[in-house]
Amino acid sequence: MKIAIIGTGMVGRGLAERLDGLGHDVVIGTRDVASTLARTEPDAMGTPPYAQWQREHPAVRLLTLPGAGTHGDVIVNATNGQHALAALEGVGAEPLAGKVLLDLALPLDLSEGFPPTLTISNTDSLGEQIQRTYPDTRVVKSLNSVYYQVMVDPTRVPGPHSIFVAGNDTDAKHTVEGLLQEFGWPTESIIDLGDITGARGVEMYARLFFTLYNAFGTFDFNINVTRAH
Repeated sequence: MKIAIIGTGMVGRGLAERLDGLGHDVVIGTRDVASTLARTEPDAMGTPPYAQWQREHPAVRLLTLPGAGTHGDVIVNATNGQHALAALEGVGAEPLAGKVLLDLALPLDLSEGFPPTLTISNTDSLGEQIQRTYPDTRVVKSLNSVYYQVMVDPTRVPGPHSIFVAGNDTDAKHTVEGLLQEFGWPTESIIDLGDITGARGVEMYARLFFTLYNAFGTFDFNINVTRAH
């Protein structure tokens, strides 16, 4: 499958490495290829310069945002949530039309430090805003409830635990569920929350997620949702 990842940070790189290892044709999109490759210092999160990662993963090509969008049958939004709409605007509506867009970004506000707050909540979500902005794109919210290393390798957390999908298009959700299964998520661990308004719940879970991180001191955790039968 041709997959385009929007976002050059640690989340985008982690997904690209895993998807490439699974045999997919993966590209990463950035606003300015030359500028991204020219950076020599770690980013604000301490992530090493992209050029260093690129040398270690030569099969994953770095393209412009429109080029990546045109390449991918599935687009993955792995951007900082505050910049997601601007990044997707850089991709363009035409390359996104008809595509499955896996949105795993969170609208986090880190201006007051850690833990972050949400810039969108309760009556709206980033997933919904993306769907409204690109009505011809099939947006699926998923994977934002776990750390990026757990996203692509759920066995880092022992035992059964849950992951969520939300979106308006059933076939698009099935495509995303297929990728989740390739990552190692069992079918019974995937919970369908219905249409894209379900993104509100999983985005707002971020407040509990970061509280749990403070309690555990590690991102290697998840929750398991069980129900009575």
